[in-house]
Parts: sequence; structure tokens; C-alpha cells
Amino acid sequence: MSNRIDLPYTRFLDPEGRLVGELPAWADDFNLLSELYRRMVLTRLFDQKAVALQRTGRIGTYAPTLGQEAIGVAIGSLMRDEDVLVPYYRDTAVQLMRGVRMEEILLYWGGDERGSDFQDPRSKEDFPICVPIATQALHACGVATAIKIRGQHRAVVTTCGDGATSKGDFLEALNVAGAWQLPVVFVVNNNQWAISVPRRIQSGAPTLAQKAIGAGFHGEQVDGNDVLAVYDRVQWALDRARHGKGPILLECLSYRLGDHTTADDATRYRSAEEVKAAWLEEPIKRMQAFLAGNRVWDEGREQALIADCQRQVQAAVDNFESAGVQPVEAVLDHVYARWPAALGEQREMLLERVARREESSPGAARHPLPQAVEGDRMCSSSSGGHHD
Repeated sequence: MSNRIDLPYTRFLDPEGRLVGELPAWADDFNLLSELYRRMVLTRLFDQKAVALQRTGRIGTYAPTLGQEAIGVAIGSLMRDEDVLVPYYRDTAVQLMRGVRMEEILLYWGGDERGSDFQDPRSKEDFPICVPIATQALHACGVATAIKIRGQHRAVVTTCGDGATSKGDFLEALNVAGAWQLPVVFVVNNNQWAISVPRRIQSGAPTLAQKAIGAGFHGEQVDGNDVLAVYDRVQWALDRARHGKGPILLECLSYRLGDHTTADDATRYRSAEEVKAAWLEEPIKRMQAFLAGNRVWDEGREQALIADCQRQVQAAVDNFESAGVQPVEAVLDHVYARWPAALGEQREMLLERVARREESSPGAARHPLPQAVEGDRMCSSSSGGHHD
């Protein structure tokens, strides 16, 4: 018996940036298309700097987005201020589009609680980065339930990697979303690798999108390296969710061109030939070729864009490094809305321990980075580590 289920698959641009089908009407706006491209480039340059900061010990573990920029930029471009993002740890592009500042992202990966205290009003109700695998999918359903009870025309977007779709939390989230017809859009970034586990043995399902069918709602696949395709399907899914038509699952097919995190070495389990072939599919060169072919992009614009992005990134790094040291006890400040007595006791114990440490080693410091670096080892080993 075959388990093949035919699902819609959307692609407008091939790897060389050539049209393979008729574009939707909204794609006539080359100002919009150019902005999508600019945002992908900014995300990549910020990503490169974040990896460099980790390699030089200035932040802790970081999850690169290399090769997956189109997915996040498309999502972030389409979410309204009143929508809610419930992200996972590879959502730099979406967060930047939602107004999260680059320095806030760096603070988060540097072990600083201020990195989750978003200042932009657009992201005030967005959830912080979620490192535990797939738990954010259930959080999203909780938010979507509240929205539905209130009768609001809002949508929740939650993201995850391909490995997360094998977790019970994810499948339970699909079940409740379908049973209650919640206004939530599940976006799966199928980048083909759950750390060292390839997609072909991660799940026996021919597609990850079809997991939505068992929960009673629609799923489909999108070329995650084609920002136009992702934009089109996310736009449709968000519109449905906001108008009470229930959940959607979009499986965006991409590829993780870099390491899983900076605590990983992907050369141990992937061939150079596979990665080289994947580079031919990547989203930024594809979109650049399309824009250049339509005479709305050229080398002069490219160099000006790179220079502008580099200025923005460096300004963010300067702000991050001048943020000052956060008190050690800040790790407890945002755990509960109402302070429980037990946590108060733990806080006092922590302060006493810090005081003893400073007395024995003057200047040993209340800086969070050593704790963040120590957390690298914990994150890469506990619960099997991260899973895309």
C-alpha cells in the first residue's frame, strides 16, 4: 500500500531565477520585491557577524540561518502588528522584520535577559526565542485559543524545523489546532537535517506537510528557497487564519548551508558534494538573478546595499558591546508574573553566592557570558540538543 499523498507545491523561480509559472498580481510591485531581497541580504550579513562573535567568545551558542533567509523574511513581511510570533531558535530574519533589534538578538545569545525584552511595539506580544524542541507549537495554540475566544481577527505564526515535527508536542499542537480550528499558521523549515539526522530517516512520511491531514486541516509544500513562493503562500495562510478559517501547515523546503549551531561541525556527517549542490539552490542569488533579469538591480545597487547593511550590523554590535554588564540575579527576574516565596529564597541564595565569589576573587564578576558559554555544552547535549 502506498502512503503517497499528493499535496500542492508552490514555486515561481527556478534556481537560476527564471520564472517557472505565472506570478501572482502582487509580484508586479518591484519595490516590494527589492525590499524582500534587501532584507535577505541584511539577515545574511548579520548572521555572518553573529557567527564571528561566537567564534571570538563574545556571545554564546548561536543558530545560523544561512540559506534559509527567504522563509523568515517572507513571514515577517506579512505579519501585522497585532499578529503574534511564537518562534524557534532559527528565526533571526522574522524577528528582525518584526522590529526586534539586532543588539537584542545578540544580547539573547550572549546570555543576557534584556535580549528578550523587545522594545519595538510590533514585537511586544511576540514570544522570546524557544530552544526546547517543539514546545513553542503548543504555546502558539494557547495564544490562538485566547484570540479565538476574544473574537479577534488576528493570527499566530509558529515555526520549527523538520526534526521538531517528530516530537509529541508538535503533533499534540496540530491535534488541538485542528479540533478547535485555531487561527494559527505552522511553518516548518524543512532544511533537511535535524542536527546529524537527515530528513530521509527522520520521518517515514513522504512529506511533513501531510501530518496536518491527520489533524483535520490543510498542509502543503513550498519551495523555501523561493521568497516569492513563500510570500504568496504565507499571505494566503495568514488571511485564512485571521478570518476564522482555521489552521494551515506550510512545509518550506530549504537547506541548512551552515552548521546546526556554532556548537556543531556539520562536516562530520554531510558530504562536501551535497553542500555544494545545495548552494546552487540558495535563495539570495536566486532572487538577485530575477531582479537583475528585470533590470531593477545591478552591481552598483548591490554594493551600496552591502555597505549599508554592514553599517547597520556594526552599529548593532557597538550597541551590544556597550550595553554594560547585567546583574547575575536578573536571570530570575522574568520567570514569574507574581514572585513566589520559593524563588525569593533562591534569589537570596544566589546573591549570597555571588557576594562570596566576589570577596574571594575581586573583579570575578557578574558578567553573564561565562555562564552562556557553559550553557553551550548543556544545550548541545541535553534532550538530544537542538533539532531542526
